[in-house]
Amino acid sequence: MTECKEKVRYRSAWIAGSALAPACLLLAACAAGPDYRAPAPAALGVPAAYSQAGDATGSTTISEADLASWWTRLDDPALNGLIDRAIAGNLDIVQAQARLRQARESLRQANAAFLPQLSGSASGGKNYTSQTTANRFDANGVPISSGSHWSSSYSVGANASWQIDLFGELSRSAEAARADLAASGYDLANVRMTIIAELVTNYVQARLAQQQLRVAKETQAIQQDNYRIADWRLQAGLVSSLDEQQAKAQLAQTNATIPQLEASLRGSLNRIAVLTGQAPGEATRALETPAPIPAASTRIATGIPADTLRQRPDVRAAERTLAAATARIGVAQAQLYPSLGISGNLGTTSNSFKDLFSLITGGVFANVAQVIFDGGRLASQVRLQKAAADAAFAAYKQTVLTALEDVENAMASLASARVRKAEFATAMQASDNAAIMARSQYQSGLIDFQTLSTTENTLLSARNSLASAQSDEVLAIAQLYNALGGGWQNMESRPANEPTHEQ
Repeated sequence: MTECKEKVRYRSAWIAGSALAPACLLLAACAAGPDYRAPAPAALGVPAAYSQAGDATGSTTISEADLASWWTRLDDPALNGLIDRAIAGNLDIVQAQARLRQARESLRQANAAFLPQLSGSASGGKNYTSQTTANRFDANGVPISSGSHWSSSYSVGANASWQIDLFGELSRSAEAARADLAASGYDLANVRMTIIAELVTNYVQARLAQQQLRVAKETQAIQQDNYRIADWRLQAGLVSSLDEQQAKAQLAQTNATIPQLEASLRGSLNRIAVLTGQAPGEATRALETPAPIPAASTRIATGIPADTLRQRPDVRAAERTLAAATARIGVAQAQLYPSLGISGNLGTTSNSFKDLFSLITGGVFANVAQVIFDGGRLASQVRLQKAAADAAFAAYKQTVLTALEDVENAMASLASARVRKAEFATAMQASDNAAIMARSQYQSGLIDFQTLSTTENTLLSARNSLASAQSDEVLAIAQLYNALGGGWQNMESRPANEPTHEQ
């Protein structure tokens, strides 16, 4: 009701003194269409707590500072620098920034409709007049002119028009534009958040490929030594050619994995270059030097599901889209009612510039228009906008539920990665001890090559699995922070706070 009173005061300031003022004030009591109220969490199916809270995180409180720069907790300066470059130069972010500027200009245009439109014109010139005398001709039969002269003409005019927002068509349009602007801001935040998560993913995958390359090359060196031993024992007549062929096959299989790992590394580096807004190649040259997989944080706060409505920019963008769709119902309904416009003009005309403003004429007019018959087009437009609002609500709820699903999946992935990392660490230690003993026993002739091959393959698998589990843990952390909506809270041009649920 307060909103309606403000509209009455606003409009009465413009139409005061008019003969139409009493009727206008009655009609302007409230804008057409429903007033938007953000859905409560219960209407969106938001539970009170995550089903896995505490299993992988160990904390239920989360701060905006932790979310804003979550990747710094991985303590990797190279990664921090890459993300800074991506935020500044990523072209998806640049496109989203341009869309935000477009939405801001659309709001300015919507606000401009509240103001009178004024145009002016001026002209000046000379007119030539020639007059002939009737029935007077020269010797050749040409009419004889009785006189001619030049005359001056000057005019200045101004026209003004103003559409009175009787039923809230303009205010609802501005309301929709404000919601669209906020949604564009959250879309920008979501793009930034997604780019950061993708960059972290590719960085971790690049470090994993380097780790696996190191394991493959170390294994290659050991298997080359095994092949030489098997060949020596074959030449000495101690074993058959079976050992030598098995050693050769094992070495060839390891050799074949190296190009694949190198291609995986190059693909991750190329993607990192593009994410930072640069061409592949020189931009990631420094990353070609091997470095360990970033260390993972042991404790991550997740908060409660209702926090998702405030933290996830895609959820907030969907909520603002719903607000815009609701406002457009009012725009469509207002077009069913009469429209009132006021126009005026002011002008002067003279044959002498010095007398231009001696006589000024003008007028003020009011016009009322009402659609009488349009075949149901305007009523259909109202139903169309109501259907669009229903779809926007469903999309909003779907976005919320998907966000909660993302958080639950990320927590499950993180818990799984940590358990696997612990088990693979144990497996690698045992496999390493077994491989050392097997190599010694093979050199002494106590076991056959098949036993040695099986033992070393187990070690190779355990080392790669441990590296994969370490990277999976970091990737799950990135997935969890992305699901929680981290990475945009400290960005410039942050969208204005809009309520995402009833207080």
